[in-house]
Order: sequence, then C-alpha cells, then structure tokens
Amino acid sequence: MKKNVLVTGGAGFIGSHVVRHCMEMGFEVVVLDDLSGGFEDHIPEGASFVQGSVTDHELVTKLFNQYKFEYVYHLAAYAAEGLSHFIRRFNYNTNLVGSINLINESVKHKVKCFVFTSSIAVYGKGQLPMSEDMTPEPEDPYGVSKYAVELDLRSAHEMFGLNYVVFRPHNVYGENQNIGDKYRNVIGIFMNQIMQGKQLTIFGDGTQTRAFSYIDDVAIPIAKSVEIPAAYNQVFNVGADKPYAVNELAKVVCNEFGVSPDINYLNARNEVLHAYSDHSKAQKVFGEPTGIDLAEGIARMAAWARKVGARQSQEFGQIEITEKLPDGWAIGKSVTV
Repeated sequence: MKKNVLVTGGAGFIGSHVVRHCMEMGFEVVVLDDLSGGFEDHIPEGASFVQGSVTDHELVTKLFNQYKFEYVYHLAAYAAEGLSHFIRRFNYNTNLVGSINLINESVKHKVKCFVFTSSIAVYGKGQLPMSEDMTPEPEDPYGVSKYAVELDLRSAHEMFGLNYVVFRPHNVYGENQNIGDKYRNVIGIFMNQIMQGKQLTIFGDGTQTRAFSYIDDVAIPIAKSVEIPAAYNQVFNVGADKPYAVNELAKVVCNEFGVSPDINYLNARNEVLHAYSDHSKAQKVFGEPTGIDLAEGIARMAAWARKVGARQSQEFGQIEITEKLPDGWAIGKSVTV
C-alpha cells in the first residue's frame, strides 16, 4: 500500500520538484498550495491538489483526518527576506503560525517525519562559511520566523516524539521558478528583464556574493530524507558551495541569452553582503551533489524560461510599513532585484 504524504507549497518552485521526486519514490502525494506564488500546471500529473493555505487550520485538520499522512514536507512560505521587514504581520502569520498548524496536526496524527524547508536567513551576517553548529542570529523577520519553526520542531520532538528534518537551502534557481516575482530570486528576475528588453537592476554595486544553488541539489535530498534514518532530527545546509558576485551572475545570464549586460544600479538595501554555507554534513548523509555548475544550471533554466516566456512583474499588495522601502518596491515601480 502506498504511503500518503503532504507537500505544502507543492505548486511552487522547490515544492513542485519535491513532489516529482516523491512520486518517483512511490508516494501518493497531496499538494496543498494557495497559488499565491505557484502555478497549478507545475504540479506533476498524478498528484492530488487542494487549493488552500496552511493558515487555514480547519482545512489543515480536515486534510490530516482524511489522508492520514505518513510524512509531511512543509515548503509553503512567503520567502522574501528583504520584503519581510515591511510585511511583518503577513510574514509571521504565513511562515510561523501556518507552520504551527501543520506541526499540531502532525503531532496529533503521529506523522513519522516532518520535513521543513528553513533558510540560511537564520544565520544572519558575519558567520562564514555558515555551518549547522553556529548559533543562528537572524536579522530579518523572515529569518526569525524560520528559526522559530526550527525551535518549535525541536520542542515537539522532545515533548511528543515528532521526528523532523530541517533543511537550510539558499539562493535556489531552476525550472519552475516564479520569474515574475520582483522581490526575490535574482536569476529569475534577470531572465524576465532580458526577455522584456529591460535593463537589469541591481541593489548596491553588485559585489555582494551568494552561492547560487541548482534545484536538483536541493529538491532531491529533501525528498529522500524521510527514508534516511541518519537524517532524522538533524539540521542540514543544502545547496552549492561556490559563491559568485551578483555582477558575475549578470554576465553569465546575459551570455546565455546572447545580450550584453545593461545594468541599472540602485541604492543598496539592508541585506547581508556575503552568504555561503558549509555542506559537509549534508554530503556525509545524502552523498555528493549533482555537479551541475552555474553555467549549466543557468542554461537549463534559460531553456525553460524561453518556453514559458516573460511574465508580468507581480506587486505585493499588503505592504504594512512604507518607511525605508527599497527603490522600485513601491507599488507601480520597476522590477528590481
């Protein structure tokens, strides 16, 4: 008999890839997604889809009662670190309270493992390379909400025996990314701008560095973790090792599309200047990564992006604080990164 699993955010970028790998593992997958950042056509054929939010505790309870999930993969979130300063209520309701709804039901229904996608945003700045034995010091509400869920999972394990696996991915890119989201995912934003014949926009001078991670190096370990006992009740950084400056990234993306970089540098925003992680712990448990480097990963994503075409930039309509809002993030302003 196949095992029922829940994937929240399964119509989104990372979630849709996790769904595909779970189905390849023989699971019966139920996707819960409100389609605020995902697309129904990203959900692999054969998965059951329920449109709704993790913040709807009555719906969450109903699904757990109906399907008796063996495993829960929680990827639903609004993952915009910089914007989270200006949408604090929305951030905590969506990313923290929504997660608690799932943890409550997982405890009640004796779920065997709860897999949570956290973020390197929990580390804050000045801790390089970021490693799991460091004490997190998140600097934005998004990172705070993610770390709070990590702490709650540890508490739920100690109190009720709920097993969990926490992943801290970073700067993930690839097919199915929402390239129309102007607040996050710089590679998708660059591609969307190029396909619309617009300037690339960069906050600051472009020397900030990130280790951009191709989707398979993240989604595969997440999906497989429930079948690896050594992963249980552990935290893992997951993603690429080599950091690139955003200026370098712009050149790689432009080269793939056959255009010369035309960059509009905007005022720097409040963000960590350099961020990359140590992945030795994950490699011991999950094995070596795919070996797909930035150029190959960009080529794969660009081929997909050309097929789906440019998408209209999306405005976030629930900004709560407008003071110090970065350039281009006010309603009706141009796409930024």
